This record gives sequence, C-alpha cells and structure tokens, in this order.
Amino acid sequence: MCNGLNFSWQLNLISLFVLALICLLFILGTRLAGRGGAHPPLNKWRLAAFITAIALGVLVLLTPFDTIARTQLFAAHMMQAVVLTTLCAPLLLAACPDWLLQPILGQPVSRAVAQVLTRPLVASILFNFTFLAWHVPEIFNVAQRNNALYQIEMLSILFMALLNWWPLIGPLRELRNLSYPVQMLYAFLDGQPVDIFAFLLVFTGTVLYKQYVIPQQLLQNGYSAVADQAVGGAFLLIPGLVDLVVMTPLFFRWLAQIEQQAKIADQRRQEEEEEEEAEAARLEAEDVQEDAQMEAPQQG
Repeated sequence: MCNGLNFSWQLNLISLFVLALICLLFILGTRLAGRGGAHPPLNKWRLAAFITAIALGVLVLLTPFDTIARTQLFAAHMMQAVVLTTLCAPLLLAACPDWLLQPILGQPVSRAVAQVLTRPLVASILFNFTFLAWHVPEIFNVAQRNNALYQIEMLSILFMALLNWWPLIGPLRELRNLSYPVQMLYAFLDGQPVDIFAFLLVFTGTVLYKQYVIPQQLLQNGYSAVADQAVGGAFLLIPGLVDLVVMTPLFFRWLAQIEQQAKIADQRRQEEEEEEEAEAARLEAEDVQEDAQMEAPQQG
C-alpha cells in the first residue's frame, strides 16, 4: 500500500467481458468489411484512437485504480468517470469509419433506433439522466457495496457518453446533420447539468458519499472527506472545459463557412452583373445597328 491506498487487483468480469467484446467486434468488423477491397484499409490514426481508448478503459476499470475509486477515494471515482466520458467515448467514435457501422445501421430497424437515440435532445437527456441518477447518494451507495453493480454503473455511463458525443463527432454524417451554430449550442447546453452538480460537490461542504474509507495516512495529512469530494467535483469540471475546446474549432469552421458562402454570393453577384452588362451592351449594339439601318435609306 502507498499512503494506505488499496492496490489489490480484482477480477472485474463484466468490464473485462465488455472491453473484450468491443475489441472482438472491432477486429471482426474491420476484417469482414475490408474483404475484397470493398473499403479502404483502416487509417493508422483510427487504429491508434481505438487502442488508446481500450487502454484507458483497461486502466480505469480493470486495475487497482477501480478498487480505489469504488472504496477509498471519491476523487478517483470522478477521475474514472471523466476518463470514460471525455477520452474513451470520443476516441471510440473517432476510431469507427462510416463503413464499419454501415452493415448494422444500414438495417431499417437498427437505423430507426439509431436516428432516435442520436438526436441531440435525446442523447443529452439520456447521458445526463444516467450520470446524475447513478450519483444520487442512495443509489451510489448501493453500487459501492456491489462490485458488479458498480461496473454496470461505469459501463452505462460510457455507453451513454457515446450517444452524447455522437451529434458532434459520430460516424455516418446523416445521423449528425447539425449546423455549426447548433453544434456549439449543443456542446454548451449539454454539459450544464453535470457542471451544476460539479459545483455542488466543490462548494457544498457536506459529505454526500459517506461510505468511502479514506486511508488514515491521507487523513493525517489533512485530506478530509470534504476535500476528497471537492477534488472530485473539480475533476468533474474538466468536461466543461472540453466543451469549450470543442466549441472553438466549431466556431472557426462556422466563420469559414460564412466566409465561403459570402465568396460564393459575391461571385454569383459578379456573374449576374457581368451578364447584365453584357446584355446591356448587346441591346445597345442592336439599337445602334437598327439606327444605322434606318439612316441608310434616308441617305439614299
């Protein structure tokens, strides 16, 4: 033990099974979709994103970090949640090209379900409700006492985070056809419930999750349960900062789109003016020709 922290390993079969299943489906999907050269090979950066997401998932769900997060430090639990929602989820989506999910989402039933679940309002409500419901103290305490239920909690937050990120970076553009201003509005409003909860954890001064057993060594160094909860709330504010980071490129893309549209409009206006000038010149030439033809008989 280090500072009394419990670094014992536990066999989290549910998390192990889910992460292994994700790896298996990803490998089989890329192999089957790539047969016969129907699709291009998987980009190296997508493979790197997938490996990184799985490695982070293993780190926070299958190592002693999970034990500490469930039994000793609420701050570790929040760090666990932040890694799953702001790193693992977007990396998994970034790792999936359109053609990988097309065989599944190409089916009418699955496509209809996906179209409903990935709607911005639905995705945001599902994620925020799932995250906040699991952190109701009475529900959270039950999950703490049951390792299997705690794994289900963290995995459900991960899967809801996938839906939550989909309107911004999900595969299949037809499932995320938001304009840039609406994407920025979604990124801003979507994080507000969790941000409010984070500020509550930081400033409430009341311990909400009393089952955590903080090591005596940390308590002697002044790390109290209130401090642990405040640190956890501070970690939970990180996704709000990520939202700002996401909004920044969206804003500049929006500006670039406006500039491009303005250039196209100016070009069309210039072409119309040139056509009008050409038409005026043609009419003027016809008038001159008609006048010349009328003057010719008179001179004769």
